[in-house]
Amino acid sequence: MKKMLFILAVCIHTSIVFHSKAQTQKDDDFEFFDTVVNNHNQLFQMSCIPSAVEMILKYHKVVDFDFYNLQNEWQNKADGSFRDFNNRELYGITFSQNFVLPRNATFPIDSLFQTIENELKSEKKVIISLPAEGGWHMFVICRQTPDGDFVSYSKLGSHTLILRNTKEIVKKSNGTEILTYRTPPGM
Repeated sequence: MKKMLFILAVCIHTSIVFHSKAQTQKDDDFEFFDTVVNNHNQLFQMSCIPSAVEMILKYHKVVDFDFYNLQNEWQNKADGSFRDFNNRELYGITFSQNFVLPRNATFPIDSLFQTIENELKSEKKVIISLPAEGGWHMFVICRQTPDGDFVSYSKLGSHTLILRNTKEIVKKSNGTEILTYRTPPGM
């Protein structure tokens, strides 16, 4: 009887530990989507770059949810790019532009995907530029699916955009650039 109780206790403990770890990963995705994305807006037609950066700052809780200073400063700047945030520190977070290369058959897509995977494994998000009607739009890659693709979120005004086929879109456009970031230790 004692042996059966011990085995039952070990099974319950193991189940709780595995459930907790799985729940933590799921909660991070839910927290980002529910707390950040759903409470954020893109204020101007051309402010998707600073909008994505603001979502990262809000995710790391270095600014309040009503923070829109970057978009208000940018407004409809038509000649902006990730270059405007390259090596820029905002509230302790330093952003870096990556994969500024021609979009063609020689683009190192596998290296891009590996970089994104590494960032996600480090519990960071990645800002990515993806083709959209009439140009490009910025998304925040939040997680990787069990089949290996990336889930990306963005805003268009108050409307939430969700992509579950980010890799396919990148492959069709022969590559793209990303914006990664470093946080201070302990953040």
